[in-house]
Amino acid sequence: QVQLVESGGGLVQTGGSLTLSCAATGTPFSIYAMGWYRQSPGKLRELVAIITNDGTTKYGDSVKGRVTISMDNAKNTTYLQMNSLKVEDTGLYYCTAERTHPRGFDHWGQGTQVTVSS
Repeated sequence: QVQLVESGGGLVQTGGSLTLSCAATGTPFSIYAMGWYRQSPGKLRELVAIITNDGTTKYGDSVKGRVTISMDNAKNTTYLQMNSLKVEDTGLYYCTAERTHPRGFDHWGQGTQVTVSS
């Protein structure tokens, strides 16, 4: 059973940077795709970024140009580098994984909190 272990959340000031990490454990095979979604109070869960194991990426409109996702296929680990953070980036960031295609994102982490203060 694939489990996702997130790390790297915390408190940062407006304009600061933060890197989130998520490691997929419980499988000897390469994960097809990994990514991040976030949920802020009073809002629906939204896409932050996703990446496939061939390096194809997709970003949410609200973070384009400020966020970079990468993936270490050998470690089944994804990284989310976030720069120029805004107060509205505050939320619970969930890691997700699509173990094989086209199962869809069927594995989710428990979330890591990112808080951006003004």
